[in-house]
Amino acid sequence: MSFKIRTVLTVIFAVLSLLVTLTIGSIFSQKSFVAVETEIGHSLTGTASQASDKLDRFMSARAGELDLLGRMASLEDGFQPDEIQMLLDQLQDSFPSFSWVGFMNPKGKVLAATDGILLGENLSERPVYQEGIKGKFIGDVHNAVLLAKLLPNPTGEPLQFVDISFPLKDSKGHIQGVLAAHLSWEWAKEVEESVLAPLKREEKDIEFFIVSKKEHTVLLGPKEWVGKPLVLPGIEEAQLNKSSWSIEKWPDGDEYVTGFAYSQGHLDYPGLGWTVVIHQVKSSAFASVFDLMWFNVWSGLAVTVLFALIGWVVSRLISAPLVRLTRVANRLRAGEELEIPAIKGIKEIEVLSRSLRDMLTSLMNKNSELVVMQNLAHFDQLTSLPNRTALEVYLEESLETESENHTLTFLYLDLDGFKRVNDTLGHQTGDVLLQKVAQRLSALGQVKGITVRLGGDEFLIVLQSVGSHPREEAMAYAEAIIQSLNKPFIIEYERIRIGCSIGGAEYPTNSDNPSEIIRMADEALYESKRAGKNRMTFYSELKQDR
Repeated sequence: MSFKIRTVLTVIFAVLSLLVTLTIGSIFSQKSFVAVETEIGHSLTGTASQASDKLDRFMSARAGELDLLGRMASLEDGFQPDEIQMLLDQLQDSFPSFSWVGFMNPKGKVLAATDGILLGENLSERPVYQEGIKGKFIGDVHNAVLLAKLLPNPTGEPLQFVDISFPLKDSKGHIQGVLAAHLSWEWAKEVEESVLAPLKREEKDIEFFIVSKKEHTVLLGPKEWVGKPLVLPGIEEAQLNKSSWSIEKWPDGDEYVTGFAYSQGHLDYPGLGWTVVIHQVKSSAFASVFDLMWFNVWSGLAVTVLFALIGWVVSRLISAPLVRLTRVANRLRAGEELEIPAIKGIKEIEVLSRSLRDMLTSLMNKNSELVVMQNLAHFDQLTSLPNRTALEVYLEESLETESENHTLTFLYLDLDGFKRVNDTLGHQTGDVLLQKVAQRLSALGQVKGITVRLGGDEFLIVLQSVGSHPREEAMAYAEAIIQSLNKPFIIEYERIRIGCSIGGAEYPTNSDNPSEIIRMADEALYESKRAGKNRMTFYSELKQDR
């Protein structure tokens, strides 16, 4: 059986390219799995450690505040219920996390309490008294018993507290009473939100747990887990090594990338042995790796097709001299007088292939340069938003396709307070602020429209509307912009607030000249600033006022 040289070379090129692509793709995929797994594991562990540290610092601070209150109550051996009551009320006003704070005499009777709750009651049978009279006591999370019906509970969920209590002694060391407090467990949910918010913006299927040292009970987490034991090998290891991560098979049968952090206390607060657990579904965590794997597969097929085509071209070039020789031989056999040509096919093919490769490389480089130049020409380098050039292109395309009910609303934006940020915090902070403003504007972007940075702190938004209520749509969109930009920006740990004044004009209602429309929107913008800033004004309203 014989094959054409063109077929043989085409198959060889295709098989070799496929093998190389699959080999490199397999190696990269394995390396990516390990790298992503490690990165996610360390990220979850770091977040869990951060949450654990926040919990410990919060508990340490509250214990210190209560200790300070006890010292104040013990000054000059006063121990007057009226004075202690005033101190308790001041503490609760300053730190609402204290749901209840009370002072009991040595026999457990409540002599002073916030909001008068349990005043006069005897708590000698309660752990907060029994443990507190022995020495400083910090109790683990538990459900409310006496306070469940006395404290406000809008959500209707079971109230949970952390106890702090210790004896108050006079200058001679005699116990004069017990100071006790119940800390609301709601603050732990705030810690959870503050820690998980950055992760949830980038990742999905992430859950947060706080597990007690005793019986590994879930103190905080998804509703279906709260109050239930969570038994994982990683929790035991975390209590020994303080923090770790691993891929754990959970009771629901799924595998999760799980980070653990063990409470180590803070300063003189020893900690309650909580373990913070954060996990992410393995399939979600490795989604980017699976995408990369499929990209490698499709890239391999594309490269295989490409190299098969190259093999077919090269084989044709190699076989061409042989075909020419065959034709010459056939004509010679027919009696024609011909000179056998000098064939230098191999060298020519080598030179040609080398030239083709150089040419392709040059074309690819030029295409890349054209893309970069186009991006530079159409996008603002600081904010990555479209610039004036892109706006012109957009308007040309939009006006070419205009219809009878087609309305373009131009919103001219200027930031209120931006100069103050530049002057007080520096231009670098101002640049970062502009970038964050651009991100928020992009997040509000509509499908039909464009958001442009004109320069400085000025932006222009063009909205396309087809219908009878374009102004209402534009007004709602402008209000959304103002609300978004009124939210604080956090830059270099600084909380920065700015406003936004907006002027609007409509095409073709106000004018059929885009340049004139922009001028009208700018004029309406300055009317917004004169009227008090942080508002929206249409050019038509401006004309009515005049």
